[in-house]
Amino acid sequence: MSAVIQDTAEQGKTLVSLRNLNKHYGDFAAVDNISLDIKDGEFLTFLGSSGSGKSTTLSMLAGFETPSSGEIQVNGQSLVNVPPHKRDIGMVFQRYSLFPHLSVRDNIGFPLDIRKQASAERERRVEAMLKLVQLEQFAHRRPSQLSGGQQQRVAIARALVYEPRILLMDEPLGALDKKLREDLQDELRQLHRRLGITIVYVTHDQEEAMRLSQRIAIFSHGKIVGLGTGYDLYQNPPNAFVASFLGNSNFLKLKAQGNAVAMFEGQPLSIRLTSSLHTDQDVLLMVRPEKALALSMKQAASEPLPAGWNEVAAKVTEVLFLGESLTCSVVTAGGTAMTVKALSAGGMPLSAGDQVKVRWAASDACVYTQWAESDLNKAAGAH
Repeated sequence: MSAVIQDTAEQGKTLVSLRNLNKHYGDFAAVDNISLDIKDGEFLTFLGSSGSGKSTTLSMLAGFETPSSGEIQVNGQSLVNVPPHKRDIGMVFQRYSLFPHLSVRDNIGFPLDIRKQASAERERRVEAMLKLVQLEQFAHRRPSQLSGGQQQRVAIARALVYEPRILLMDEPLGALDKKLREDLQDELRQLHRRLGITIVYVTHDQEEAMRLSQRIAIFSHGKIVGLGTGYDLYQNPPNAFVASFLGNSNFLKLKAQGNAVAMFEGQPLSIRLTSSLHTDQDVLLMVRPEKALALSMKQAASEPLPAGWNEVAAKVTEVLFLGESLTCSVVTAGGTAMTVKALSAGGMPLSAGDQVKVRWAASDACVYTQWAESDLNKAAGAH
């Protein structure tokens, strides 16, 4: 049996358990032996590129797909043979799937109608949902008379009206423009705080995952390759794929020369203490662009290298001003490209062609002894 992926940052009661979950289509493993605990009341996001297995896992949880093998439990009870409408799970899709001939009020009330909810209770719940998603004045409109964001709010209200224990959301904001998407992300966070229900959210957008989630599960090739808070996954990625997929990264290929020293393009660098390193072992060093500085030669000469820091010579290829940040693309003498934060003496900006010294603290760089070149390329291409 595979080990259950766990994260100690959140210690709430487990509500949903996936155990050795598999989904095969012929010889293709869309979901490959996943085990995962989802906590009661948490906002968990499945993050990954197209075909990574995140939506298939969500569909199995919803009951729209049947597992090839494995177990899905809620509060210790198996859901594998329970039909979708009896799972006490709400679902919101990217395509809103609203009934065009029904008003907003009747779209929201539809799940109560098919459950034969008493009229007075139906009206109470629909009114509560209209207020929750701030659509009271649009109650009598048809979906075609609403904006995309308003339609998505109707879809969310419809999924919540029968008070499910769990809400599943599959790329629900993907069709909206950036500003509206961010506004609805803020609304979703507030909604989750107010209701306290468990939300499992699927997206390929890493920024959306970071904005919304208490925890993120990163999918690749049908497996969960990273699980934790956005902060932990970003600051200390468990592997090179996660480092490349979540945020921007610089990767340097080194040869280990002892436990805390490695060679890069003929010069020694300090690295984090890493167990089981041996001489001449290939090592991959990852440093985030914001953790590395590019200093002009004059500034580097006037500021001694702090203890525990590394320094390599490079040439500027491009400087990019983005308002809140100034980043610098450089290339080392050995041809390694890096993107770093730009600094310069006297406030004069660096320019293409300038010689610089790139510095970073050894403690800010992650060290990986195992990685696949193909994974780095796929992760970089998934952004």
